Order: sequence, then structure tokens, then C-alpha cells
Amino acid sequence: MKALIQRVTEAKVTVDDKIVGQIGPGYVVFLGVTHSDTEAEAASLAARTLALRIFPDEQGRMNRSIVELGGAILVVSQFTLYADTRKGNRPSFIDAAPPDHASALYDRYVDQLLRALGPDRVARGTFRAHMRVALVNDGPVTIELAVRAH
Repeated sequence: MKALIQRVTEAKVTVDDKIVGQIGPGYVVFLGVTHSDTEAEAASLAARTLALRIFPDEQGRMNRSIVELGGAILVVSQFTLYADTRKGNRPSFIDAAPPDHASALYDRYVDQLLRALGPDRVARGTFRAHMRVALVNDGPVTIELAVRAH
């Protein structure tokens, strides 16, 4: 399971010209799931996301978490994080989990964030929809967190 996290000043996701999720300062998390990922790994990755310290403190050092900042998180499913481009020019997505498995773990990850931050601070895209994501990357700061199955 992978989370590509971008620190943002604002972001929104649109499906069929309707905004389905929108936040102010915080993170946009692009979440990818592979075949062997588990619910425990989804919960662990959510905990790591919440604990990640990439917001500046009073001295300007990346030393504050999303929890400390009081920021929000927009989670967008992103199976293309598991693209394999080693052969040819067309990516293979064979490492991405099938939709039923990926959807369940996406929901588990989001549920963990909701428990910690509350519904007013967690937004989401629409699983399996064609989404348009607009964001203002702050920094820019982009971090990948990954949980590897054993």
C-alpha cells in the first residue's frame, strides 16, 4: 500500500463537474493498493499519515503533524501508483489490487483518518470515478509513505 502525500494550501476533487471533496490547508493523499495489502496495513498507513511531521514549526523546520496543525486531508484513490513501466511504453497495472479489495482498504484507511480527525477534516474522492483533482502544493512538499506486505 502506498500513499503519495502532498502538502497543500487548498484542494478539491470534482466528478462530473460536481465538487465531491474539498479542503483548505492540509494533505492530498493519493492512495494505491496492491493485492497483498491488508486491513492492518491500511490502519498502520493511516496512523503514519497522521503522525507525519511535514508542517513548519516556529523556526520553519518541518516538525508539526496534520493533527497539530488542525489541517484537513483529501484522500483520492490512485491505482496508477502501482504502474509498472519496465517493459515498453504502455504501463501495466497488474500490481494494482482488484477494485473490491482496493475499495475495502481505501475505506479502512479513510475510516482511520475520520476517527482521528472527524468528518469536518476528512474529504474523499469517488472510488473508480474519473476525477479532476485541483490542488495548490505548498512548498512543494511531496512524500511517499509505503507499507510493504511480508
